Amino acid sequence: MKAVLIPGDGIGREIAQSVKAVSKALDTGIEWLEYEAGAEYAAAHGELLQPGLLDEIERCGWALKGPTATPIGKGFRSINVQLRQRFSTYANLRPVSSLPGVPTRFDNVDLVIVRENTEDLYKGIEYMLDDNTANGIKLITRSASLRICRFAFDYARRHGRKKVTAVHKANIMKLTDGLFLSCFREVAAEYPEIEANDVIIDALCMKLVQRPEQFDVLVAPNLYGDIISDLCAGLVGGLGFAPSANIGDKVRIYEAVHGSAPDIAGKNMANPSAILMAFAMMLRDLDHGDAADRLTNAIHSLVQEGTTVTADIGGTATTTEFTDALIARL
Repeated sequence: MKAVLIPGDGIGREIAQSVKAVSKALDTGIEWLEYEAGAEYAAAHGELLQPGLLDEIERCGWALKGPTATPIGKGFRSINVQLRQRFSTYANLRPVSSLPGVPTRFDNVDLVIVRENTEDLYKGIEYMLDDNTANGIKLITRSASLRICRFAFDYARRHGRKKVTAVHKANIMKLTDGLFLSCFREVAAEYPEIEANDVIIDALCMKLVQRPEQFDVLVAPNLYGDIISDLCAGLVGGLGFAPSANIGDKVRIYEAVHGSAPDIAGKNMANPSAILMAFAMMLRDLDHGDAADRLTNAIHSLVQEGTTVTADIGGTATTTEFTDALIARL
C-alpha cells in the first residue's frame, strides 16, 4: 500500500528516516510517498505545501507527518490545523502512558485524550475590531460535539475502557461549553456500561498533576484538548513520547506532536520515539497488529534498558544509533 510521509521542519527529516528504516525492517510493504511542507519549504519555495501533497493524501487516505514550525503571533496558520480542517479529521487521538525507564513523577499513567479537531477557537475566525481590540469567535456546534463524544465512547467500548470524562468550562461559557456538555450527556446515555462524568478544565489540570490514575478517557473541545494533551505528555516524560492520530471518515494523519527543535536539527540528536509510536498507531489501524506490538515492545524495552537512548532521557545515543538498536530488537 501507499502512504504519504511528510518530514516537516527541523528534526523532522532525521526522524522520518527512522520511520522508513523501521518500516523496512518490519517488512510492512508500505510505499512511502515523501512530500515537503512547513516553514523551511515556504522559505525556499514561497508556499507552505509541496504541490500534489493534498491530492496524494486524499488518494492514499493515510499519512504520517513530522513537526512543522508555526510563527507565533504572525504569519501563516498552523499546517496541522489546515490539514485537519481540509480533510475533516475531526478526532485527535492521543494515548498517554508511562514508560519504564523514563524518569517521571508518576509510574501509573494510562490515559487517552480525545480532542475535537475542527472547530472552537482553532477555527481561526478572528479579526481586529479597531487598532486596540482583537476578537476571536469560539465556534461550538451540536453536530461536531455529538460526533466527538460518540467517538470517545466508541473508543472506550472497543478498547475496554471504563470511564469517559468531559472537559469543559460550562460554568462560565454557558452557551458554547454548555452545548458541548449537553451533547456529552446525551451521548453518554447511549453507553450505560461506561461510567461518564465531567470536570471543569482548571480543576482537571490540578487533578491530573495530583492523581492522574483517576482518569481514563478524556474528551474535550479543541483548545482544552490541545492544552491537556501536552500536560499529560509531561506526566510520562514529555512530548518525545507523545504520538497522535488525526482521524476522519476518509483520511487519517498520524504525527509526532512535539516541535521541530531547530536548536538540534541536523545534529542527529533527536529522539524518534514519538513518530515511531505514531507509526505503531498507524500500523494497528491498518490491521498490522503484530508489527505494531513488535515496534511498541521494542521501544519500551530499549528505553527501559537505557544503554542506547538519546540525550533527552539521559543517554548519549544519536538518532541513528537509537534507530539501529531498535531495529536490532525487532
